[in-house]
Amino acid sequence: MTDSSAQLAATTMLNEMAELQEAHNTQVHPQWRTQGYAYYRAIWVECAEMLDHFAWKWWKKQDADIEQVKLELVDIWHFALSDMLRADTLSDTVAAELDAVVPTEQVDAEAFRQAVEQLAESSLRCKGFELAPFLEAMRTLPMSLLELHGLYVGKNVLNRFRQDHGYKNGTYHKTWQGREDNEHLVELLTSAREELATADAPVSFAEQLYAALAARYAELTPSYPS
Repeated sequence: MTDSSAQLAATTMLNEMAELQEAHNTQVHPQWRTQGYAYYRAIWVECAEMLDHFAWKWWKKQDADIEQVKLELVDIWHFALSDMLRADTLSDTVAAELDAVVPTEQVDAEAFRQAVEQLAESSLRCKGFELAPFLEAMRTLPMSLLELHGLYVGKNVLNRFRQDHGYKNGTYHKTWQGREDNEHLVELLTSAREELATADAPVSFAEQLYAALAARYAELTPSYPS
């Protein structure tokens, strides 16, 4: 792939994520841009949750759940996109910087922890989002732009499913038979891709995943309306 085609692919992925984020934010509140939502606060809180999944406590045995760590980083990207969309700072330069990330061959644990702390610190300092520490977290986790995009689309579908089923008014069940919906999402991402590959009729990945979430939610949550 040439440099120009790689840049085009990166810009396309960023634009798709931005469009999905715009749609989700509008679902939450049609005038979301003027509500003063503290996206920076959501970012630093998600940083703490991500470190909990990554395992950092020296006084007890912990095993890192890398799949959930990745989903937490994707959650942060949702808030980062929201902040950049509101501030009108999304650009081809952001796409190029995301595409330029060269992930480490394996998890660089201490470098990742430091990057997460820098991301939290910068969000508190500037009351917004700064790209550099996020890119470092991607690099050391490791996560490429392609993986970020794939997981973002999956989590965006789950966020839409949550809103459609009462997340904002408190009627949605986030725990399905003792496991958070994020855990079910990780499993269903794989199965949805496999089913999509063998589907007789054309259907988008997002539609396939949404249907899989609805089926499992109905099966595992008794109060789900039939």
